[in-house]
Amino acid sequence: MKAFMDRDFLLNSETAKHLFHDYAEDLPIYDYHCHISPKEIYENIHYDNITQVWLYGDHYKWRIMRAVGIDEKYITGDGSDYEKFLSYARALSQAIGNPLYHWSHLELKRYFGIEEPLNEESAPRIWEQANAKLKDLSCRNLIEMSNVALIATTDDPVDDLEYHRLIAEEGSMKAKVVPAFRPDRLVEITKPDFAQYIAKLGEVAGFPIDSLAALKQAIHYRVEYFHLRGSRISDHGLDYAPYEEATEEQVEIILKKALNGQTLTSKERDQYRTMMLLILSREYASHDWAMQLHLAAIRNLNSDLFGKLGPDVGNDAILDVHLAENLSRLLDAMNRQGSLPKTILYSLNPTHNYMLLTVGGCFAGGIPGKIQLGSAWWFNDHINGMREQLKTVADVGVLGQFIGMLTDSRSFLSYFRHEYFRRILCNLIGEWVENGEYPQDEKALETIVKGICYNNAVRYFGIEL
Repeated sequence: MKAFMDRDFLLNSETAKHLFHDYAEDLPIYDYHCHISPKEIYENIHYDNITQVWLYGDHYKWRIMRAVGIDEKYITGDGSDYEKFLSYARALSQAIGNPLYHWSHLELKRYFGIEEPLNEESAPRIWEQANAKLKDLSCRNLIEMSNVALIATTDDPVDDLEYHRLIAEEGSMKAKVVPAFRPDRLVEITKPDFAQYIAKLGEVAGFPIDSLAALKQAIHYRVEYFHLRGSRISDHGLDYAPYEEATEEQVEIILKKALNGQTLTSKERDQYRTMMLLILSREYASHDWAMQLHLAAIRNLNSDLFGKLGPDVGNDAILDVHLAENLSRLLDAMNRQGSLPKTILYSLNPTHNYMLLTVGGCFAGGIPGKIQLGSAWWFNDHINGMREQLKTVADVGVLGQFIGMLTDSRSFLSYFRHEYFRRILCNLIGEWVENGEYPQDEKALETIVKGICYNNAVRYFGIEL
């Protein structure tokens, strides 16, 4: 029997061990999509205890705590940090097979040197050990310990990016911190605060936005602003892929209706969203940015929980929506206007993976790996989800061009998700080699493993490190 999460955890062949330890293990981390705060990075925040860095804001952990019946007081409520930590320990001990079980223990090992499994009995000891270690650790220490080369945060077009500027001017961090452009509030025209948001966008652009022409100009200015501050990545969260053709004159009318507080039809909503995505894609392509489309999430399902806590609290799920037809038409429209940028397609619904790869493959060419199937995301970044995503890319795409893992996290302890991914990757490739499905060609294997773990992302995004 193997020891629990030992040096060769998840590495089930000699080839897998070789690939991981010799090629993947020590590579830097290129985290091209996350939700950590640039303000916290600049201020180099410290933590009073492990709950603050581990459980605050982590809706992955909150979901399993609710699943075992823990009172909300000890999840997001006014329970003490110690009580919340004990509650998480109780939940975690039951989460056999869940990636959180592995992530949590990787984090305890790598950051705090704690080898003991976390459960109700060990929790008081681990609380003391971790907190003693945290006295000497700040968020920047955690980033440095993780060997992070790049962090791309998630930022609204109206953000002033002040903390990115301050971090860059300070120049003391090994990791490069860049903004990523997330224009969801600009695209979602039926949100209640849309008119107020467009007014704010006009303020930062320097002129009122009362027409489609003015909105296009404001978008251009803000993309330029982000570009000058190091951004080369955009990101969209979409429930489904919209595609509804409309003229600029029609969208002008729709925009003015929304700014005047009038109700839009679903068709008008999608006409506007389609036009915005086409306008934005032109900006991305002209600046050589990559565009990420995160699809098929249904949000805030429990209205009682949403009313009490708001969004991003573990109240979202997989959406069973048809994507293929509209997505292919949307990508084709971008391509026809000569502005289909480098694109990464994610679906929260893993049944879409083969479709996304085959649709994306129709628009490949010119740039290596131009259209990517995004890394297994959110409810899918577990052993089976990562393994199946990698196999799918290999089945109908080119795995050697894949740009690898991201954290998609709000926590500074999440970087060892990359280690988890790298172990799964090396085990899968090792299996193929051991089965005689790929030759034991050291040069080729080294190029593929290092490419997927780091080098491909460096090339793909083109951000100077």
